[in-house]
Amino acid sequence: MGILFALLALISWGLGDFLIQRSTRKFGNWQTLFFITSSGAIFTFPIIAGDLLALSIFQVILLSFSSLVILIAALLDFEALKIGKISVIEPIYAFEILITTAVAAIFIQELLNFWQLASLILLIIGIFLVAAKNLSGLKRISLEKGVWLAIAATINMGLVNFLFGLGGRQTSPVMMNWFISAVIAVACIIYLSCKRDWLETGKNLRRQYPLILAVSFFDNVAWIAFSASALFLPLAIATGISESYIVLAALLGIIFNREKLKRHQWIGFIIVVGMATALAAIS
Repeated sequence: MGILFALLALISWGLGDFLIQRSTRKFGNWQTLFFITSSGAIFTFPIIAGDLLALSIFQVILLSFSSLVILIAALLDFEALKIGKISVIEPIYAFEILITTAVAAIFIQELLNFWQLASLILLIIGIFLVAAKNLSGLKRISLEKGVWLAIAATINMGLVNFLFGLGGRQTSPVMMNWFISAVIAVACIIYLSCKRDWLETGKNLRRQYPLILAVSFFDNVAWIAFSASALFLPLAIATGISESYIVLAALLGIIFNREKLKRHQWIGFIIVVGMATALAAIS
């Protein structure tokens, strides 16, 4: 069951990130985040309504802290996908494996073996090659658009993966997704109200509802599936398997967006894909 949920997260994240890029370029970051989180909160509420009053103080604090971290991570993630090439941005997110694994090792004693560590080192090398636009000299390396945002998002998302897995174990995968979606949706409502952006938001909802429904569905399914996989698998393994979604998302960017990569970027892309897959297999 854990592997099946991790594979479902892999597919949903790959499709979801591809659709997030299109959504952020059409609606902007906050509207896209509002559509995803509000739909997630609305459609999962009937499932968790009876369990809300049973949450402990510790669980509420954990879920609230997770909501703040994922809000920051999501905004960084969306902006990186908005301005960058998805085939460059997505491989950088493989770094989430290292962050999540390190946090899991510190707090819940999930330790790496030699082959996992070797795979992670090669993964970082591949990330560097994909991110570097020009390798004519180390002092003159220019990075692709969105790379630094993607790196910042990756650090936050590594922590988010850990918190999502832990929160799903402490409550339930659906409760975790609902609580975070509800908190972030409220933050989006406040922001859009301050910007007086509701008229444009309503127009986008009417005109682009197929895209909005699709991106909301896949993103919410991905997070619930990932959290569910952590119920059956060690968190590092669940992250390693589901993180291979970068293969699908990057390939979608190359095929449908006609994005171009230089030779060294292709080498880095292949290394990242291979090592992310190897890490999942080794784990």
